[in-house]
Amino acid sequence: MQKPNHPRYIVGLARKLRQRQTPTEEILWTRLRNRKLGGAKFRRQHPLGRYVPDFYCHEAGLAIELEGGIHEQAYQREYDDLRREEIEQRGVRVLVFKNEEVTQTLESVLAQIHRVIMSRQKQQES
Repeated sequence: MQKPNHPRYIVGLARKLRQRQTPTEEILWTRLRNRKLGGAKFRRQHPLGRYVPDFYCHEAGLAIELEGGIHEQAYQREYDDLRREEIEQRGVRVLVFKNEEVTQTLESVLAQIHRVIMSRQKQQES
């Protein structure tokens, strides 16, 4: 099996990001890890080309991004839109949640993720 071709700096960046997980990422990770949600395997800070989404599920072709206040800045929103577009061009669905959604309505966030996992799995079976 051929290894994915990622720019070398992205692999190092992904490692650093995993070591410096935000409190909100930690909250969501405790509910996604070890196939806890719908039996789907998630990875933290997994490189996809030149981008590193917060969470990624290869089986469902799903990336999850958590956004804090910095993402309200115009320059960051432009970058986020470009990142989302390039990831989606790989056939990966991108879900974006604000940090507050995770901390205040975690069960709703998990339900949304679960719906997408089930939907993507059904599409792949067809």
